Amino acid sequence: MLTRPIAKINLGLNVVERRPDGYHNLETVFYPVPICDALEVFEMDSQFPSAFDCDLKVTNIHIDGDEQKNLVVRAYNLLKQDFPALPRIHAHLYKGIPTQAGMGGGSSDCGFMITLLNQMFQLGLSDQQMINYAARLGADCAFFILNKPCYAEGIGERLEPIALDLSGWYLAVVRPAIPVSTKEAFSLITPQHPTVNCRDIVMQPVETWRDRLTNDFERSVFALHPEIGAIKERLYDLGAVYAAMSGSGSSLFGLFRQPVSLDEFNDEGTFKTIIPLD
Repeated sequence: MLTRPIAKINLGLNVVERRPDGYHNLETVFYPVPICDALEVFEMDSQFPSAFDCDLKVTNIHIDGDEQKNLVVRAYNLLKQDFPALPRIHAHLYKGIPTQAGMGGGSSDCGFMITLLNQMFQLGLSDQQMINYAARLGADCAFFILNKPCYAEGIGERLEPIALDLSGWYLAVVRPAIPVSTKEAFSLITPQHPTVNCRDIVMQPVETWRDRLTNDFERSVFALHPEIGAIKERLYDLGAVYAAMSGSGSSLFGLFRQPVSLDEFNDEGTFKTIIPLD
């Protein structure tokens, strides 16, 4: 069975308070965008000599670390605890979503894996049950069960679908080859509630967003990496109506009325694309 995990952007991201458990409560709007991975799952032959119940192969983009710690495998193992009859599987993950980008690639793989297993093996899980599983594995994972524009609170697991439609806009994404430490970015933020909630701002015309819709991570990340902040300004120079960093970076995105050339962003390792939003 084949599925295509999609990416997300954050339209506003405000860190509003530090929690007793060390995490932070956020306010953000998640918006799904058609930049995709491909995830294929099929049952493992009973005679196949695998040491693992979920045998994962990742291709196209190298990801450091043990593949058995990948969120795809962790999603399988979490469901396996409650559904012990779940058969052993092979999983092939073709990465098209840039990594360390603030676009939810790993979280999307996790959410889509839960949904795929539910469908493929008829587990009978509701959306809310799948959201609960996903939230146990990562802050953004729950959004990728719904895959529709949502206002999110908590660590990103409390979701409220909203009627936001960016059809007709062009989305430009530039992810420089600059790693950003999410832990370090959080450490430089002083949590506070914004004057106006991002949910209310995004219901206004995009043309009004520039000076109102903010990502709290930009200040700390741009201070650490001025070259990331320079990309945002260049997107505005190219004609973006709105531009921002997604998540904790390092991807920057811009919303354009017309397609533009991104040829100037040609540093080695940089991911860049411009796509129409449907």
